[in-house]
Amino acid sequence: MEEKIYEIVCQINTYLSNYMLIALLVGCGLWFSVKTRFVQLRCFKEGWKKVFGNISLNGAKQTGGMSSFQALTTAVAAQVGTGNIVGACGAILIGGPGAIFWMWIIAFFGMATIYAEAVLAQKTRQINPDGSVSGGPVYYIKHAFKGKFGSFLAGFFAVALILALGFMGTMVQSNSIAESCSNAFGIPGWVMGVIVAVIAGFIFIGGTQRLASATEKIVPIMAVLYIIGGLVIIVARIKYIPATFGMIFKYAFNPSAVLGGSIGAAIMAAISQGAKRGLFSNEAGMGSTPHAHAQANVNAPHEQGVVAMIGVFIDTFVVLTMTALVVISTVYAGNGPLADVIINSDTLGALGIAKTNLAQLAFGSVFGESFGGAFVAVCLLFFAFSTIIGWNFFGRINVEYLFGKKAVVPYSIIAIVFIVLGSLLQNDLVWELTDMFNNIMVLPNVIALLALSGLVVKSAKLGKDEKL
Repeated sequence: MEEKIYEIVCQINTYLSNYMLIALLVGCGLWFSVKTRFVQLRCFKEGWKKVFGNISLNGAKQTGGMSSFQALTTAVAAQVGTGNIVGACGAILIGGPGAIFWMWIIAFFGMATIYAEAVLAQKTRQINPDGSVSGGPVYYIKHAFKGKFGSFLAGFFAVALILALGFMGTMVQSNSIAESCSNAFGIPGWVMGVIVAVIAGFIFIGGTQRLASATEKIVPIMAVLYIIGGLVIIVARIKYIPATFGMIFKYAFNPSAVLGGSIGAAIMAAISQGAKRGLFSNEAGMGSTPHAHAQANVNAPHEQGVVAMIGVFIDTFVVLTMTALVVISTVYAGNGPLADVIINSDTLGALGIAKTNLAQLAFGSVFGESFGGAFVAVCLLFFAFSTIIGWNFFGRINVEYLFGKKAVVPYSIIAIVFIVLGSLLQNDLVWELTDMFNNIMVLPNVIALLALSGLVVKSAKLGKDEKL
């Protein structure tokens, strides 16, 4: 049964990723880049200063919503997860090193898309009588389309997000935690599943303020830890770094040299993996992070829009690129096990290489097998756990939208069960199910973004002078 479901889901994802996803993500990103006069370039410095100018790991408690930095760390907590390690490794294995180039392209245009998402989330958010904040795509979808069509589209998005992030997505994260910890420490997967579920449940019950407090501490620490480890590998393999960048650009346009088969099929594999894993990594256009950015207490929508762009930059151009440089410079370059090898399932099977252990193999080539595996397992634990609590929060907002606050506790209990379940299931099926629902989420979100592009352009033009 599991194999049959896997085949069906893979077939659906082939069409969604190869056609719909590429057209929507690149098209939407290009549209907002042009309409905002490339806000991701013009306002990058402004966003950087706003994020790092007053950085704090212990922000003041908010009476409602979050501080701008807490909203960003909640968004980054969701963005920086297994997609930056396991997802990037999967993209490289299936699409070749050139898939990273296409992930960069998706992220560059995605910075304009996520600017639009954050701006619209701020413009359409609602302050509840108790001071709490409700906001996200369901609110700007209904703002874009009045009547039954808007209600249907918002409801469709909410259901897809709850399934994709609240349930299926947490399975991916716990699955990766379980497998990496099993490889590194020999801990049974179900044990890690239970441990993660218990800690996550404590944060779920604590609500928005406990979530904000956790993410503003976890995210900066985990990012710095991983970057330091990656830099050590890069220094050790420094002579191969020029060749590493060369492979990323070369195999972006001629991936058949490493993947085999026809040039057309190989390029499609590289672009498809770049788009699919790019979406899973930075989430721009998917409609997840606007839930966090709606919570930010800022003076103008533009302010949170430029902060949101930095989230994509950190996710893809810093953390994910670090994974790519480490993996390619150790596994594909020089005397690496996949250097000058045509990649296919037989080759990878013979060498015992898969997306779940590729990062551990790469770090282990310099750190030693035991320490390298342990380092990746610890980083993945932080990354994936932060994503679990971020995605659960996004799902909770949509559960409240559909069913009211009374449904939050049952939703949290089901989510905890899925966390444990994810540590037991086949890795590939969990990933494909999550990809399918992620892809489905993109459609109603992007339609609403394009319909409200005039509001986004206005915010980009007025900047800080626009008031909520």
